[in-house]
Amino acid sequence: METIKRLGKQIFVYGLATVLPRALSFLLLPLYTSTFDQAAGYGQYVFIYSWIAFFNVLFSYGMETAFFRFYHKSDRPDRVLTTSIWALAASSLLLLGLGILFYEFIGSATGIQPEFVKKTVYILILDALVVIPFAYLRAQEQATRYAVVKSINVVINVGLNIYYLKFSGTRFLGHEIDAIFEANIIASAFTLFWMLPGYFRYKPVFDYKLYKQLLRYAMPVMLAGIAFTINEVFDKIILTRLAGEAEAGIYGACYKLSVFMTLFATAYRMGVEPFFFREAKKENKEKQYAEVTYFFVALASVIYLGVMVFLQPIAKLFLRDEIYREGLIIVPFVLLGALFLGVYHNLSVWYKITDRTYVGAVISGLGALITLGLNSYLIPQIGYIAAAIATLSAYGAMMLISFLWGMKSYPIPYKVAPMLGYLALSVALSLIHFFFFSTSLWMALLFLLLFSSFVILIERSTLKRLFTSYGTR
Repeated sequence: METIKRLGKQIFVYGLATVLPRALSFLLLPLYTSTFDQAAGYGQYVFIYSWIAFFNVLFSYGMETAFFRFYHKSDRPDRVLTTSIWALAASSLLLLGLGILFYEFIGSATGIQPEFVKKTVYILILDALVVIPFAYLRAQEQATRYAVVKSINVVINVGLNIYYLKFSGTRFLGHEIDAIFEANIIASAFTLFWMLPGYFRYKPVFDYKLYKQLLRYAMPVMLAGIAFTINEVFDKIILTRLAGEAEAGIYGACYKLSVFMTLFATAYRMGVEPFFFREAKKENKEKQYAEVTYFFVALASVIYLGVMVFLQPIAKLFLRDEIYREGLIIVPFVLLGALFLGVYHNLSVWYKITDRTYVGAVISGLGALITLGLNSYLIPQIGYIAAAIATLSAYGAMMLISFLWGMKSYPIPYKVAPMLGYLALSVALSLIHFFFFSTSLWMALLFLLLFSSFVILIERSTLKRLFTSYGTR
């Protein structure tokens, strides 16, 4: 119980650090869907930023996870920090030069307009340069500073977006993406400025032998990250190519409504990843891993139902143009896909703590094949619904493969039946409301209250012990 309580605090803190900034960023959705003249304009934005998400993985090449692994087990953590941070800085400067020199080729290869390629590279470099400084804050459990810097970044970004798109007159009229880029670059530059002290915390020592060890650990992580990002963003890229920017815009806007599950899963992952490594040396670690996964599924099931039953008012609030709301049919799929992804991150503990990171690359690679295959085959036939089906299929397959592989290689006593029960009931109630009571707020409240009460009833003894332990401090 003490372990669960401590993890809960970490998840709460990282929730504030990660979820709040992303939630503020989510507030840009109504701004964008009301500013772009057509869904195609928003689709162009979705297309470019999907490529940015993909290239972010290449620019950081798995060094964040490698840093975590070696920092916690090394007797010279300062050397792990300096080697990681300066290696990533050197590679970033190299990639900056290549991006500027070959921007026309990159534009031709990706489909991004050449005039946007250089700005894309600037964002990628600024983001890569703060990867290790932020990882160091997490390793040191300096969550407050992490939260402050992340939040200031988003406040600047959101503030500049609002100013440029609503109060700057005709400066960015018809050039909305230029405004978004400029706001992003300024916010990222400020973030790098605030994180620069991390580069000079210790004497800048580069340990080449250590760097080779970091690379050996990081390369499979990078490959897994590439495959994972294909699952995350290539549906939007393929959709733009095969169905047009308008379809991608509608899909991308409705996909954003899965952010509530994504934010919860991200906050959880930020807190649980260091927890996995800290618990790795303890005798009862398998039981703890099973317990936290169980509670994740229970909470995620409540969130899934909550978003689904209130989907209509949420959509009206954030999707200002009615044209985007025609794509709400994808939300049950992508929201459940985000839940499956969160479960997968829990299940991935077995190969991370045993240093078999190649497993993540294999599983994510299989997911990427499903993403690419289903999107390429189904989009010409059924449009953006195909992308939602592919997302759910890929993450569901990854979750299942990780579970089956893990139970053979590193058995963990997961509570499979109760987790499936929570999940199945949540999905069933969500679909009943979606198809038969979608406009009824009273039925939404009733469904959510019944399910939440059921979860609390089942977990009452655990919750009682948890609250008692807080009260006795």
